[in-house]
Amino acid sequence: MATISTYKYTIQPQDVDFTLRASASSIVNYMLNVAGLDAHNKGFGVEVLQDSSLTWVLLRFCTEINYRPEQYETVEIDTWISDFNRLSSTRNFRMRIGDRVIASGVSLWCVLNMETRQSADMSMMKEAHDKFIVAEPSPIAAPGRLRAIESAVTVSRPVVYSDIDFNRHVNTMRYVDMVFDSYPLEIFEAKDAMRLDINFLAEARYGETISVGYVEEENNRQFEITSDSGKTLCRAKVEIKKNL
Repeated sequence: MATISTYKYTIQPQDVDFTLRASASSIVNYMLNVAGLDAHNKGFGVEVLQDSSLTWVLLRFCTEINYRPEQYETVEIDTWISDFNRLSSTRNFRMRIGDRVIASGVSLWCVLNMETRQSADMSMMKEAHDKFIVAEPSPIAAPGRLRAIESAVTVSRPVVYSDIDFNRHVNTMRYVDMVFDSYPLEIFEAKDAMRLDINFLAEARYGETISVGYVEEENNRQFEITSDSGKTLCRAKVEIKKNL
């Protein structure tokens, strides 16, 4: 029977913000790093897929962060695959300090053909995945489809060298950074709980210009990130849950 895998991380100085706690982006990054490491350990990491001109691509992701750990605190991240079909795979995350759950996440992945830049049928990976599917539900509500918005505020920036990852497009974490960079520092000083939902819709390449637009709705912001070619690259929503 498949079991949940657990990985340890110690919060490093480069991962904290001005509060000396792990930034929200770092927490997302820890989860996504664990996804890659666990896939590698189970024999279907990106280095294996690339032999067939394939790669993993994140479609949707959500996380609920209740506490941002302090510098040099050690956290444990549980991860498990709860669903797999020919179109996508669902991977879950639970970040803990001891028995205390401080953040949870759910991610939806597909496989991309690097030559055609189209999604690939994942049936050929079913046998490798079946033995690792865990009969444990996702820890939070899965990320849904986010609606389009008419942005009230827009900031533009070029795609530069440091934005590009091994898939030769803007890295997932750059979009997460763009979303959180739109907030004033006071949001992170308050240490309120938050939920991030993000949908990845298209690729941005080196040399394009990205526009980050958002609208404010009470305790949440909805984002539309587009390119100068007219593509909608991703949509996101952040809900700030005020601590009482």
